[in-house]
Amino acid sequence: MSAVVAFWSLHRGELAVLIGQHIVLVATATIVAVALGVPLGIFASRRPRLAAPIVAVANVVQTIPSLAMFGFLLPVPLVGGVGARAALSVLILYGLLPIVRTTIAGLRGIDASVRDAGVAMGMTRGELLRQVELPLALPSIVAGVRVAAVVGVGSATIAAAIGAGGLGAYIYRGLSMVDTTVILAGAIPAALLALTVDGVLLWLERQLSARRRSRTGRTLAAAAAGALGITIATAIASSGAHGAIIVGTKNFTEQLVLGEVIAQALERAGLPVVRRPNLGGTLICDRALLNGDIDVYVEYTGTALTAVFHQPIRADSSEVFAAVKDLYARTGRTLLPPLGYNNTFAILVRGRDARALGLKTITGAASESSHWRAGFGYEFVERPDGYRGLASTYGLRFPEPPRVMDLTLSYRALASGQVDVIAGDATAGLIKALDLVPLEDNRHYFPPYDAAAVARAETLLRYPAARIALERLAGRISANDMRAMNYAADVEHRDIAAIARQFLATLP
Repeated sequence: MSAVVAFWSLHRGELAVLIGQHIVLVATATIVAVALGVPLGIFASRRPRLAAPIVAVANVVQTIPSLAMFGFLLPVPLVGGVGARAALSVLILYGLLPIVRTTIAGLRGIDASVRDAGVAMGMTRGELLRQVELPLALPSIVAGVRVAAVVGVGSATIAAAIGAGGLGAYIYRGLSMVDTTVILAGAIPAALLALTVDGVLLWLERQLSARRRSRTGRTLAAAAAGALGITIATAIASSGAHGAIIVGTKNFTEQLVLGEVIAQALERAGLPVVRRPNLGGTLICDRALLNGDIDVYVEYTGTALTAVFHQPIRADSSEVFAAVKDLYARTGRTLLPPLGYNNTFAILVRGRDARALGLKTITGAASESSHWRAGFGYEFVERPDGYRGLASTYGLRFPEPPRVMDLTLSYRALASGQVDVIAGDATAGLIKALDLVPLEDNRHYFPPYDAAAVARAETLLRYPAARIALERLAGRISANDMRAMNYAADVEHRDIAAIARQFLATLP
């Protein structure tokens, strides 16, 4: 626990920002869910035939895993994309069911004689709803808001996967670095926030159940209005970030390091920068760049050729770079000169197995594959230059389908004996740390994967200094440099910002 406290102390400014982002996401989504869910619940309670379909649709939404929901919304205009917009859409959808359901239950639970008394006093339907029904149903509605808010706090951690910020950023960062301290640094505040929200709303629910007075209803409305005001003010205050250059990264250590190197290089040129790390895989980053949700990220030429543009594999590095640069240019994006190293896929086995069996090439490993267990990252299983082509080229015959897992976790799964072969990155720091051996691609299956920044052409035109700053990095990062920085992050658990700062200090 002392390590977590020390981490919070060192990153207290960043922690405060992430907590603020988390609160704003949950508060905004909950307020909108209340604004939509309560009227929908009122409508359904007065039309019993429509209540069941409305609740059924909300139930279906709840069954969709949140990460899948984020994926569904990425290509959807207006409500999708990368960032807070898609996250808010998902959180609102998840918040609707408990609010709709408890609103219906609260209104239906009112004794008919109470309504009859209101009608006998000459109340209209609107007056009866505002002055009698809603105040009586309010404890039930608040119970639904309580459930929606607590679910929102938990679901908002996953929003970091699409660059929406919040405490999930630490959790994903910790997972990519296999660092429990960083994971707990995000998980503990998220849990405390959920408990706080649950406790406050539970107290409010009990107060309303005990007193059921219109004054309490007015207090609740005032509180909601205040929360909405705070949300709007926060959104206005953060709107200045729209003029900044947004740097994105994929969700593994090397990308986090390179994203920080690029961000700091741009800041050294006097440019405002917003970081959006851990955006998932290649296609999420590519779509984010295409849609303008980010302005720059680091891609690998072979990955762009095959996974992004679906072109056939080529072996020549300069030919691949020229082809990819042209394809990017056609879509309003610029591929900048390579950073200086080729991060090809590395088929890895345990060092003791390689030494005992005399394994040096992937061909040699093919003869052992019939009794080996394979473990590959999500992208490698699906991409055209991934597992299927590799198995066909080398005749790999595993007794069962490969286990699909997070790329960074696969290194430790191999070292601990849970799998026997994986596909990693040639520059991964964990290769040396865990005594893993890369096998030679003796049939030259993999294309070159030269790391290079790709940016929106519009951004480079708007900020000429950005192009200069990025081009200064061309050819300056060797494979050894990258391996050392990855080692510092994955093995020594050093702060990524400090690693990037130290590397940039070595450049003239």
